[in-house]
Amino acid sequence: MFASSGILFNHESPICGETFVTRKITCGVARIEVRLEGALPLGNLEAKRDWGHARGYVEGMRMILQADKPDDFVLATGETRSVREMVEPAFAEVGRRIEWRGKGVDETGVDVKSGKTVVKIDPTYFRPTEVDLLVGEASKARATRLEAEAHFRAARAGDGGRRSGRSQTGSHRWQA
Repeated sequence: MFASSGILFNHESPICGETFVTRKITCGVARIEVRLEGALPLGNLEAKRDWGHARGYVEGMRMILQADKPDDFVLATGETRSVREMVEPAFAEVGRRIEWRGKGVDETGVDVKSGKTVVKIDPTYFRPTEVDLLVGEASKARATRLEAEAHFRAARAGDGGRRSGRSQTGSHRWQA
């Protein structure tokens, strides 16, 4: 029997549900832009995750199954970005620059041009067992030549998924 396992860090795509923070941000920005919503409610803006694009992870899973011998692998980008770092480029995509005001649960994101609050902290979105930093260590996958392309593009609203798979820094391989 050939039995391998893979631990996959956060992998996102345009077809993820809106309960995933990346989709919540992109859909929220789009709704604010067309005036269907006033502000985007979020929890911990400082939470950092190792986010990659699902296409790269699917390719990594395929390559795990093609390995010469079964083994256990971690698939991750080795890079982290905070929720805040996803919010800012999402709004920038629709021509808005966000200025952060206040601290903690009183922090808000304000559109610099209009002065309107477009991001609010909602304590109901805080996780009781929040982990501040999640980053994967994928050196084994890299060392065994499981080098699927992993792409990341912080929250791109209204692109139908065409741009959401590109990295802010370009394409990169699984990293240690």
